[in-house]
Amino acid sequence: MPQPTAVSIGNFDGVHLGHVALMRAARGQVGPDGRVVAIAFDPHPASVLPGRTAPPPLTTFDRRAALLRQAGADEVVRLEPTLDVLRLHPENFLALVVERFSPGVFVEGQDFRFGRNRFGDITLLQAAGDVMGFSVLTVPSVDVELTDQTIVRASSTLARWLLNHGRIEDVAAVLGRPLRLKGPVQPGDQRGRTIGFPTANVGVTTALPGDGVYAARATLPDGSSRPAAVNIGRRPTFDNTRHLVEACLLDDRARPAPLDVGLYDWTLELDLLAWLRDQVRFPSLEALTGQLERDCARALDLCALTTGEPIA
Repeated sequence: MPQPTAVSIGNFDGVHLGHVALMRAARGQVGPDGRVVAIAFDPHPASVLPGRTAPPPLTTFDRRAALLRQAGADEVVRLEPTLDVLRLHPENFLALVVERFSPGVFVEGQDFRFGRNRFGDITLLQAAGDVMGFSVLTVPSVDVELTDQTIVRASSTLARWLLNHGRIEDVAAVLGRPLRLKGPVQPGDQRGRTIGFPTANVGVTTALPGDGVYAARATLPDGSSRPAAVNIGRRPTFDNTRHLVEACLLDDRARPAPLDVGLYDWTLELDLLAWLRDQVRFPSLEALTGQLERDCARALDLCALTTGEPIA
């Protein structure tokens, strides 16, 4: 007897709570011995469509795949959105998916769209299933409560908007976990080291929050974690024109911690926990270092209050 298979198709950017609900529903359809396949467009289809601009991704594809597996997927298939793929009529696109994966059920959200000009919808998917031999499970959207007590539908678009406005706690509410920035530690001008606050300059390729100072949990290559105060922006006190992600790792007394790794070319992960303040141009180094001390103390306190365990 063939293994029962559930398929879900989407961008899955950020793998928010709505995506988690899709994976869990798919698992419920096929049981523990069935197969759940998540087909994820990468890069975003807008990146190849004429006249369109793709939004910066919330996650790398590897991170997205890991989160989808954590949520219940057995396989995560990367689908490159070439123009040939995007121009397929909905029925032809479905035929290719059915031929490769033989799904017994498609599991999608209520606003699912697919095929040329996004013409395909849930109604068309159900009609195609009657012909091609699969069923369709429509999963309701997931509502979350933000810090201002508004109730909103979890979506990647919302998460990006909140991120751009520095609303890190609300981003975490939509995703079900803190947003993670990850990248190699790169050479900087060592300005922080000269004033007693050495930082790791992290090369991040995913979407960044609005400029400001944030509390974070940093994970080192050996798997250990430390509190961190993270500055994102252009360091106005020093007239810096480069946009940087600078993490000051802390010990248990909110002091900058020494690192037992090489200076550069190692990977640092930063789970952003809370916004601390806007960037400010300080009148003197003394004013700057005094504020940095307060930032580090608040970051340590916030890390102590947050476990970082994901909802998914």
